[in-house]
Parts: sequence; structure tokens; C-alpha cells
Amino acid sequence: MQIYIETENLILRSFSEADVLGIYELDSDPEVHAYLGGNPIGTIEEAKYIVNKIRKQYEQNGIGRWAVLLKETGEFIGWSGLKLVNDATVNGRTNYYDLGYRFIKKYWGNSYATETARVALDYAFGDLGCVEVYATTDARNHASNRVLEKVGLKKIESFYEDGIQQYFYKIEKEDWLTMK
Repeated sequence: MQIYIETENLILRSFSEADVLGIYELDSDPEVHAYLGGNPIGTIEEAKYIVNKIRKQYEQNGIGRWAVLLKETGEFIGWSGLKLVNDATVNGRTNYYDLGYRFIKKYWGNSYATETARVALDYAFGDLGCVEVYATTDARNHASNRVLEKVGLKKIESFYEDGIQQYFYKIEKEDWLTMK
């Protein structure tokens, strides 16, 4: 699977080995991981493992998160997109498409999560033929909750994971098409 999508400001593409240092910068930052269990990575080897795991998802599931680059410079700024949750159970669910995004801190506040989430939903409901897409976020992560609501997902449940309240969101294809 090779994906290459351009937005006004960004390039979304399949991950490659060239993204290891970007993943290291992203996932070694404790602030980035504040709402992700507080467990940042500590080595380049862990970053390589993450990149390879995402690339394996492409092979196994036909989809996985996409590397996000600034269009102007080609600089890696994070990831966004879909993944098929089929190897774990989240809130009692499995086998669903999950929308997610994560950006290097210096790029927060630029609406990149919203910009990429919209493209991912277009891809989900167009190219993949999904009828629904889900997302999960820490209840305390107000910025992430706002992004999901802005792109049309509705909070359908609240649950606790490791003692931390999480919100479970959903959007259906007909709602996405109506919103557009």
C-alpha cells in the first residue's frame, strides 16, 4: 500500500524507514504522551519498531496511520489517519476503523489534526467504503476532543481504562456526507 495525499498545507503518505527520527522526536516527548499513558519511548530502536509496526499494518490490513509532512519543507511533523483495530479490544470492541493523530509539540495549534482528520474520513468513506469510523481519546485531552467534534464525530460512550476516563466517538458515513 502506498498512499500519497496532499492537502492545502500537508502531505500525508505511507510511512517509510526515513521517518524513524521523526517518530523518535514525536514519541520521546513526555508532553506528547501526557494523555497516552505517560510512557514515551527512549530509544531509536523503539522508534524503528513503531515504524515497522505501522508498515506491517499496511500489509496485514490494507491501512495504517500515515506520516504527515509539511508541504512547504517536507519536514515530518507527526502522523494521522486510520487503523483497523483488530488485534485488541477497546471498550469491549474490536474490528473497527479508528481515527487518530499525533503531532510534534511545536506543530500543535495549527489545525493540522483537523485538516488531516477530514482527509482520513474522506478516505474511509470513499476509498475504503466504511460505513462508520470510531475514535478514542482521554477525557482530559480537550484539544483532541474538540478536533473529533469539529470533524463530526459524536461522543457515544465514556469508559475507564487503567483508571482514566476515556471517550469513545463515532461517525457514520451518511452523517459525514451530510456534513460535507
